[in-house]
Amino acid sequence: MPLLTFASPKGGVGKTTLAANVASELSRAGCRVMALDLDPQNALRLHFGLPLRERAGFTHILPQRPDWRSCVRETPAGIPLLAYGAAGMHETIALDAAVTADPDLLLQPLRDILATPEIWLVADTAPGPSPLLEALLRCTDLLVTVLLTDAASVSLIPSLERGGMLADEWAAQAGVPSRFVLNQFDPRTRLGGVILDAARQHLGDRLLGVVYRDEHVAESIAAQKLLADYASASKATHDIAAIARGVLALMRSAGQDGPETEAARA
Repeated sequence: MPLLTFASPKGGVGKTTLAANVASELSRAGCRVMALDLDPQNALRLHFGLPLRERAGFTHILPQRPDWRSCVRETPAGIPLLAYGAAGMHETIALDAAVTADPDLLLQPLRDILATPEIWLVADTAPGPSPLLEALLRCTDLLVTVLLTDAASVSLIPSLERGGMLADEWAAQAGVPSRFVLNQFDPRTRLGGVILDAARQHLGDRLLGVVYRDEHVAESIAAQKLLADYASASKATHDIAAIARGVLALMRSAGQDGPETEAARA
């Protein structure tokens, strides 16, 4: 079933937050969702309510060829998770080297998971290029690159038009559909409007959605709750729900049948 991959050219853009909350909205729409954390920050678990002391994981022990089924953690949010796990710098570097030498360390369990009927796998990746992301794109059905509404994003837009956007470029080479999300948009600032206009002009229908700057997002993270559970009526909640509907529409058009729920058709 579908693999949805979240990536970003740099850190601090809200990629993990969006991955967690889009997974939540897909689940609410009737999809059977599982989350996979490929980011050494090991932060996806916190969005799903697992405690800080939780150190167990899946990704960081890939060289040991673990059975993914034994590594799945049920979460208070109700979304099963394959966490990255607690890993130090040397362990992370060694994992990158191992996956570079043998991509099947990641691809074999991925193919097994995706062969499971009805599972929608949502993967969060480390910022920028990585061997894990390069391997992951071989199985990805849709790549979502998250950009922040800031001055740095303005400088990136010309490279977006040329297709030279790291993961986006790799996705094009692999024939993987790619979309973009603009995060933390503030219409009250002049720069925000300039960035949004430029993104719409250069990306067209590849701009999957825009998420407004909303204080409820940071508050939900601090509370270790998904946004829809913390502030169901917030602007950002509605924006992320719209992105999830866009994902469902893209997957249905590509022949990946999603649930025909009222939320999915809206």
